[in-house]
Amino acid sequence: MPIDRLEISSLIKEQIKNYEVKSSTEEVGSVISVGDGIALVYGLDNAMSGELLAFPHDVFGMVQNLETSHVGVILLNDSSLIKEGDVVKTTGKILEVPVGEALIGRVVNPLGQPLDGLGKIATKKTRPIERKATGVIDRQGVNQPMQTGIKVLDALIPIGRGQRELIIGDRQTGKTSIAVDTILNQKGGDVICIYVAIGQKNSTVLNVLETLKKFDALSYSFIVSASASDPAPLLFLAPYAAVSMAEEFMFEGKHVLIIYDDLTKHAIAYRELSLLLRRPPGREAFPGDVFYLHSRLLERAAKLSDKLGGGSITALPIIETQEGDISAYIPTNVISITDGQIFLQSKLFHSGIRPAINAGLSVSRVGGSAQFKAIKRVSGTLRLDLASFRELEAFTQFGSDLDDATKSKLDRGQRTVEILKQGLHQTMPFELQAVSIYALNNGYLDSIKVEDIHRYEKGLHSYLEDSKEGKEFLNNIRKNKDLGETKVLDQLLENYTVDFM
Repeated sequence: MPIDRLEISSLIKEQIKNYEVKSSTEEVGSVISVGDGIALVYGLDNAMSGELLAFPHDVFGMVQNLETSHVGVILLNDSSLIKEGDVVKTTGKILEVPVGEALIGRVVNPLGQPLDGLGKIATKKTRPIERKATGVIDRQGVNQPMQTGIKVLDALIPIGRGQRELIIGDRQTGKTSIAVDTILNQKGGDVICIYVAIGQKNSTVLNVLETLKKFDALSYSFIVSASASDPAPLLFLAPYAAVSMAEEFMFEGKHVLIIYDDLTKHAIAYRELSLLLRRPPGREAFPGDVFYLHSRLLERAAKLSDKLGGGSITALPIIETQEGDISAYIPTNVISITDGQIFLQSKLFHSGIRPAINAGLSVSRVGGSAQFKAIKRVSGTLRLDLASFRELEAFTQFGSDLDDATKSKLDRGQRTVEILKQGLHQTMPFELQAVSIYALNNGYLDSIKVEDIHRYEKGLHSYLEDSKEGKEFLNNIRKNKDLGETKVLDQLLENYTVDFM
């Protein structure tokens, strides 16, 4: 068969015309050393800070240190799979976590991977874990209350949506209980809650999970857990991942409550990473940027302007102290970043005053702007009354004779302390809180024995909720957020007090 030169020529020309060189380049390096969740990698001259790197065996790492000879990387998976000489590739991406409604009701790790055995998180949305905090122009003042359902907090140390309120105290003083009760009190409301466990025992996280299940709070909350057995990089990433998840809801115009339990362990994990990365240590061996560690996290809590939807993130970071020392390094750092602190004391806790909140050392710098009128009206002098009672109580230990006015103040102070006590997971709506404190302020408890006050309060609430006039009065408080005309309440209180006696 004769060869058609023209046909061959045209085929060659066509192939030359369509010829395309497909080439790809990727930057690769090699592991110099690895251990304790840290890898030092040589050869990645163009790696970015915070960039995700791909290691063998589906292990990923995040760039932390950019040195002249190598980069320091924190490993996000099992570091035991990595050895010296392994090839490392850049990805050109920064670390992102899954976000969205699919997280609600779940328990996840800081990478957004499920820990509850309920299958994958069904969401395609992601957000970077690091983000610049919302600017001043895009925020508005705190103007809505974040009701905790705890009388002493809502009356004396109120928290507003968008606020950062520190919970601080020694171990086993009820810090986590206050945070969990605040989550439980959001039931039936419009707040999404996130509990971030940083360096907690698995049994502690399980207890929180079981409490949320028991009170049907998982329908509006989820848990991000980096337990004590997890490597330090996951403990370091946990709060940043959680606040990124919260920001997705905030920018949709929703309200979020986020609990960081606790930032002391977070700082210790960061110190461990920094020392392993050979960063120069400072005070108490913490790196110089330990203040920035928490400030860039907590500044992401905000109340957005109406133009951006008016959503909010309210942060309740927890700090553990040693022997009540709030002047230590990490406590003072976080106190300076937050908008107030709730200080819990071991002495109060062991004397049966629970929640064991020291009202003298606790403060809320912005929450009063968002307090309901009903609570603000009845709690005006409560803090001063408590402070003067503490002073008188200390004075009476000397055993001197007391005049009638002093005895009267002591009696009222004892009743104030008693009425502010509250059981675990027994949150109370603000209208009933207002009624209880009103009864105290107006002398209805003066004739009641101190040991009978809780029985009196419980009976009073039942009486108001069961009677037609009481129910109507409580509905008016709920609707108007104010006590209004109190003649009806005075009459109801008189009737109930007479019956109780």
